[in-house]
Formats: sequence, structure tokens, C-alpha cells
Amino acid sequence: MYSDPYDAVMFVDPTPSPAGDASTIPVRRMSFAESLASLPKHFAGDGDLITSHLFATLSGVFPDGEEYFVRSVRRYRDEVSDPDLRRQVAAFIGQEALHGREHRALNDRLAELGYGTKGVERYARMGLAFRERVMSPLVNLASTAALEHFTATLAETVLTSADARAAIGAQEILDVLLWHSLEESEHKAVAFDVYRAVGGSERTRRWVMEFITVTFIGGMAIQTAIGVARDRETYRSGNLRRSFRRLRTNPFFTRRVWTMLRSYNRVGFHPHDHDTTELLDEWRDRLFGVDGTLNDRMLRSA
Repeated sequence: MYSDPYDAVMFVDPTPSPAGDASTIPVRRMSFAESLASLPKHFAGDGDLITSHLFATLSGVFPDGEEYFVRSVRRYRDEVSDPDLRRQVAAFIGQEALHGREHRALNDRLAELGYGTKGVERYARMGLAFRERVMSPLVNLASTAALEHFTATLAETVLTSADARAAIGAQEILDVLLWHSLEESEHKAVAFDVYRAVGGSERTRRWVMEFITVTFIGGMAIQTAIGVARDRETYRSGNLRRSFRRLRTNPFFTRRVWTMLRSYNRVGFHPHDHDTTELLDEWRDRLFGVDGTLNDRMLRSA
């Protein structure tokens, strides 16, 4: 565990990196708590029941998941000799710490609305603690790299698909996820590169991803189903049936998304095989440029 989300990195002004400079990853101090006060309960597009619970569950796993990522990567920080990668690791820790903090605030608000996010947090905390007890540090690092590919895939879907953003729904939660998606895309290769730099094998990397695919998707499905079952709106005539029908066209459950996820298991895969430079430049400008939509959520350094 770490006590201070800023203990590993100083504030970095969120200016777009020079083209091709992957060593600069901005760390942006954000606060969404005020805007989340107006978040409606069924925030997903058209008040969709299942999608609202799916993203509430996803937010529930983030705070302790991000802390796990930080611990897994920081364990090997001193073994990284490349100065660019060392800077990326420091920024990775800073970004992930802030993601955890803001998702914990979001989870508090979702809990007020009746979601079981605090229970999901406890479930994630216990599962990750067990994983750290029984698996080696290198396997935990491989798990982090695999889960980072999951988040990077979801992030790219959010940033590229207007339908995906519409499915998320309410602007209050979309703002959090746009910021999170941008930064996940910015640091998507850091854990992977640390794993490779400290001698992690291809065989272990690919085996761990197979394990993570089953456990993560299975765990998310179970926790989402529990949330839906506990929601009174589920039992209003037609709500659940309509929500199930929407799942068939949900932009997060497409062949393209699945293909992106499975690309991780290709021999020789690297996260930067899929170039998102232009996408990141576009969203840095949209969110944090001169007229950036999230500039007012940013806490400037003292």
C-alpha cells in the first residue's frame, strides 16, 4: 500500500509531448468530486440498467487495482537502467495513483446512489492480496501488463467510438472516463516494457494473459449480475429485457474489441504495435488544450 498518491512523482504540466517522444507522460492532478454530486443513478445512455451496473463495477475494481499496478511496477523500478523508462515508471505511478483516488471518490458517490461499489472494492482488495501472496513478483508484474492491455483496449474504444461514449451516458461519469482513458493510452506500454526489461518471458506473459482473461471477465460478469439483481429497477416491467436487447449492440462487446484484446497473445506483441499517436494528440487538445473541456477540473501545482 502507499499512503500518498504524489509520493513518487512531482506534478508535470499536462502539455502534449513532442511527436514521437514516448518518455514524457504528463501527470495531471484532477478533481471530479464536485461534478459527481449531480450524477444520476442509471447514468448510462437512455438509463440503461446493465451498462450502468457494468461501469459501476468497473469503477469498483479500479482503486485497489491501480494500487496493485503501482506495487507491481515499483517493485522493479530500481532494476530499470534505461533513463527514459525510469521516467515513464515515475509518471506511470503518478497517473495510476490519481486514477485510484478519483475512482474511489466516484465509488463513494455511486454507493450513495445504491450501487455496491464498496463491496466490489473489498472483493478486489482481497483477490489482489491473495494473488500477491501466492504468485511471484514477476508473475504479478505480468498480470499488471495484461490488465493494462485490458484497460488500454477499453480506453481506445472510449476515445475512438462516439457510440461507446454515448453508451457510458452522463457527462459527469464520461468526463472521469475520458481523462482516465487518455492517460491509460499514454502509459499503456510502461508495465509491459518493465516486464520485458527485467527478463520476463514470452511464455509467462502469454500464459498469464489467458488466466487474466478468464478471471477478470468472469469476475466482472458476476459482480455486475449481483448489482443488477439487487437493483429494484430490474424488476420493473420490461427494464431488464430492454437492457439485454441493448447488449447485442453495445460498442464494448464487438468483434473489434475482442480482436484487440486477443492481439496481446501474439508472439512478439508490443502495445505500441498499434499506433495511437494521432488519437492521443486529438484528445489531449480536446480535454486539456486552450479550450479543453476538463481544464476546470485540473488542480494546478502550488
